[in-house]
Amino acid sequence: MQTLLLNAADVDENARMDRVIEAVRGAFAAYERGDATMPAKSYIDLPEYNGDFRSMPAYLDVREADTDEETADGEGWDAAGIKWVNAHPDNPADHDLPTVMGTMIYSDPETAFPLAILDGTTLTMKRTGAAAAVATDHLAPSDATSLGIVGAGVQSYTQLEAIAEVRDIREVVVSDLDAERVADFVAAFEDRFDVRAGSVSEAGHCDILSTVTPVEDPIVGPDDVGEHTHINAMGADAAGKHELADSLLAVATIVIDDHEQCTHSGEINVPYAAGILTDDDIYGELGEIVVGRRAGRSGTGSATDANADVGVEGVTVFDSTGLAIQDVAAARVVHELADDNDNGYPFDLLGLAD
Repeated sequence: MQTLLLNAADVDENARMDRVIEAVRGAFAAYERGDATMPAKSYIDLPEYNGDFRSMPAYLDVREADTDEETADGEGWDAAGIKWVNAHPDNPADHDLPTVMGTMIYSDPETAFPLAILDGTTLTMKRTGAAAAVATDHLAPSDATSLGIVGAGVQSYTQLEAIAEVRDIREVVVSDLDAERVADFVAAFEDRFDVRAGSVSEAGHCDILSTVTPVEDPIVGPDDVGEHTHINAMGADAAGKHELADSLLAVATIVIDDHEQCTHSGEINVPYAAGILTDDDIYGELGEIVVGRRAGRSGTGSATDANADVGVEGVTVFDSTGLAIQDVAAARVVHELADDNDNGYPFDLLGLAD
């Protein structure tokens, strides 16, 4: 048996966004139903290098009913893997390397054979966009056509790519202090969308808003969004990061991906630690909405359980920290498509070839 080595270009080519979205939707469902194992993200701090390592393992068993993703036999599927990722802020200036680099090992759950070793950085961008799309599909108005993005870095591209799969996006407003990054973003999408630069408030008054910045001082307040805007808060991934003002969070319906991660390092971590927000202010986890145990936005058709609550209205916020189950789900899609398309470099990692 051969292990498939997939670089960034291979992952980009084979992470077909519609398939990744459905795989991530299935991962959230499996996690909610108790059909996934995901130990807490572990950290190795390296203060001498101003950096850290993080390990993110997971296993999930997805039922056929929880996803529309295409499978060879029309049945459910399971998958396992681990992502090893770093954060070294000095890398670009000191070593001409990215701040964040990730490596994903995707394994066969039955035999533990390493099926693929993938670029985890591109994979992370794809699955992060997919998670926002799943949340948007359940929480944004069904007739949403405009998307605002605050932060024009690398994550902004997959936000638009993914959200356009679940809503008929026509207008895009992007806001960033770096004019060059905004210009690059506009140039990348101007042939497909009515895309322009704008202020934070202009972006926030779109039907959907994705925030993808690393700030610790909130930059979006209640006056910066519309009455029914759905917000994907994607930037906070460490304690202290905080994009949305407490006054905005206080009036919004808050949906999280995972309680432990969000209260420690997600968008709500700062007001939660201060006691400004409590568990009573959290509507639920996205997986609950995906499987129909809680209702999503009225009119989106996302509540399938007879016991689901009345659909939510007004401003909604999805607090995303990024989960290992998403990486494993996305890696499965990439591996299957790459294998079908003869992409990547197969090699005998374990020395088992005759």
